[in-house]
Amino acid sequence: MNVSPPVTKKEIFGWAMFDFANSSYTTVVITVVYSAFFVGHIVPPGSGMRDSYWSIAILLSTVVALVLSPLAGAICDYSGKKKRYLFYSTAVCALATASLAFVGPGGIWPAIALIVVSNAAFMLSESFCGSFLPDISTPKNMGKISGIGWGIGYLGGLASVIVATRVIIRTDPPESAPFKYIAENQMAMVAIGLFFFVAALPTFLLVKNRSRPAPGFERAGFGKLLAAGFREFAQGAATARKNRILFQFLGAFMVYMAGLDAIVKFVGIYAREEVRLSAGELGMLFLVLQLSAAAGALVFGWLEGKIGPKRTVLLTLAWWIVGVLGIYFLEQLAALGGSDPKRVFYGLALMAGAGIGATQASSRTVVGLLSPPDKTAQMFGFWGMFSRLGTVLGTSFGFVADGFQSRRAAVLVVVAFFVLGAILLSRVDIDKGIRDAHGARA
Repeated sequence: MNVSPPVTKKEIFGWAMFDFANSSYTTVVITVVYSAFFVGHIVPPGSGMRDSYWSIAILLSTVVALVLSPLAGAICDYSGKKKRYLFYSTAVCALATASLAFVGPGGIWPAIALIVVSNAAFMLSESFCGSFLPDISTPKNMGKISGIGWGIGYLGGLASVIVATRVIIRTDPPESAPFKYIAENQMAMVAIGLFFFVAALPTFLLVKNRSRPAPGFERAGFGKLLAAGFREFAQGAATARKNRILFQFLGAFMVYMAGLDAIVKFVGIYAREEVRLSAGELGMLFLVLQLSAAAGALVFGWLEGKIGPKRTVLLTLAWWIVGVLGIYFLEQLAALGGSDPKRVFYGLALMAGAGIGATQASSRTVVGLLSPPDKTAQMFGFWGMFSRLGTVLGTSFGFVADGFQSRRAAVLVVVAFFVLGAILLSRVDIDKGIRDAHGARA
């Protein structure tokens, strides 16, 4: 009988370093740099679909990840090779990100294709990484370890923003040197692809693969694994019935993640186009925001140990509602305080951003607690699937903004997602779900 080695602090550090690594992709490519570059320079000037093209890229990548997440999770559980699939998805994301350097102005569809590949691979890697959490933690310290991962992750976002906006993209795009600015943005994509892959190496070197192949799959080829994965995928409804409370939580998670994803995918565009932050101002904002988010993840992770993950998520959702409503009333708040709207936006962004890591970390903890021990990769695959469904809903921001010719109107959609998500979450009995998951195997 194989006995898993004890978990060490070094291994927990290695696992958390994946959050450090993959934050570079979502922070620089999706949020801060490439989203605004895509809208401002890849899409031709005067296009009436600037935000919608970005929504299409996010939507298509999400659909790919949506279909593959539970299938890939089931294959991982049968094969017992979670770390191998984590490596593959990381390598694909890093390579596709670096390839964005070859796309110039007007190359809308090549850019969209590379975003689809890189973002889908990123989302799959996130699910694979999450499935290791129950292996390296206990129900008692799972929230703390998850919070450490998210906290370190935002330090990775901080480092990657410094690399992109301080080392490579050194100037605003002056009219006299547009090609220099374009070249700098393209080179930043190469740097971030390398950053992601290199920073993830401690995960592959330090984290042990504790999962074992399912009986009868010890020497199974990929064809047999794929067939088993499809069977599990087809039995999704039965899986949901066996893990009813987990799927109730995932429904609530999907809704509030729609609001969170809309912010992550469009805040760079909103800050540049609506608040009129320069590239330098935007970079500086996100440098400070990473520290705010890291601190928030650690503080809320500690609080989670006191009040539980459900109350922690509800608290962060209330935090988000206040912050996003403040952005909607930005001009009025600035006038009331006699301040520059940019300054007010900075304050609101930092306040709201402190909850971003906590919301996701606590949600990941809940999934770990509600997952049957022998189905962790599959359940985190479903977590990935519902997260992607939330992203699909969140892409409505771009379509609403273009449809109403008002990004401010789209902000109200974000508020609605957070409110509805909080209502749905309040009705989920987490304690009973934990007893059901660990009292009997699903």
